[in-house]
Amino acid sequence: MSSFGQLISQQIPRLRRYARALLADPGTADDLVQDCLERAWSKQRLWRDEGDIRPWLFTIMHNIYVNDMRSLKRRPGFETLTAMAEPPGQERPENLLALQELERALHQLPDKQRQVLLLIGLEQFSYEEAASVLGIPLGTVMSRLFRARENLRTTLHGEQKSHLRRIK
Repeated sequence: MSSFGQLISQQIPRLRRYARALLADPGTADDLVQDCLERAWSKQRLWRDEGDIRPWLFTIMHNIYVNDMRSLKRRPGFETLTAMAEPPGQERPENLLALQELERALHQLPDKQRQVLLLIGLEQFSYEEAASVLGIPLGTVMSRLFRARENLRTTLHGEQKSHLRRIK
């Protein structure tokens, strides 16, 4: 396998993790990863062998995701059968419930907030890398991340912090 192929294959678990967290359906998430890998392989001449390949791959995945979401909005909707996630073998029930609650809360977030939260929180991208992947300014990344965290806090714990001060 070429060095480019090795670089890509090392990132597959991370791409799958992000895609599965981004999309509710594991099958659709795997399709997104497959499309990303296919596009990366066909466009390997565009890869500048500089630094980490991860932001480049995640940018490709993000662009495919955005294009797919746009085309879905134009098509008539239909119901899909969702595959049940395999329950972890040794998990305690309260941990499994907490994870399910977190997953539901994540999917209630607006797409733009969820994308930033997953890139930074799950994939450990820096703010600058996330901004590059999503093609948005750094300040927008920080703003969306703040809003996503606040929305999660409100959804999961029912608490809403007010950052307004009373001035007399």
